[in-house]
Amino acid sequence: MTDTDDLLRQISAKASATTEHLPLPATAEEVAQAERILGFRLPPVLARLYLEVANGGFGPDYQLLPLVGEGRTAVNDYCEERETSESSSDAHWPADVLPILDWGCGMYAAVDCRSPQGVVLLFEPNGISGDWHHAWYVDSESLTGWLETWLSETGWYEEDADEAREMRPWESARQRLAEGR
Repeated sequence: MTDTDDLLRQISAKASATTEHLPLPATAEEVAQAERILGFRLPPVLARLYLEVANGGFGPDYQLLPLVGEGRTAVNDYCEERETSESSSDAHWPADVLPILDWGCGMYAAVDCRSPQGVVLLFEPNGISGDWHHAWYVDSESLTGWLETWLSETGWYEEDADEAREMRPWESARQRLAEGR
């Protein structure tokens, strides 16, 4: 058993124990269709989450968005954010960054799908007008690290979280946002 296998087993157990109606996992065909629509591949751990645990509905606070399906999904949110970003003279959402969780108030957890480890970003647009690169922060260097933080209940979003924790700005934000212009 690999570390990823063990992590997914732990996530599945916590998701089942903490979620009343856990959705079924996405099928391989659904993940492939999502990747075709998005125009990029999901990092392996993210794909396995959707394929082996559930099609969203578990995770920190407001829970992961479904990848595909009826209603609001990660694919739909990505397409909407990119369309809005591309039609504006002031791009705010970079290509290949998939929103996976809506924190509310316009904030998202998102995965940089260009990074094999799936860097998890925080999009925090509140108080930003223009210069959207200032709205992007690194929440975790990897999706596995972000998920381990959720499992251990030590994330910044936890009630007893250390208020002193500061996220560093995402250094690639300016360059990645400029690519879409």
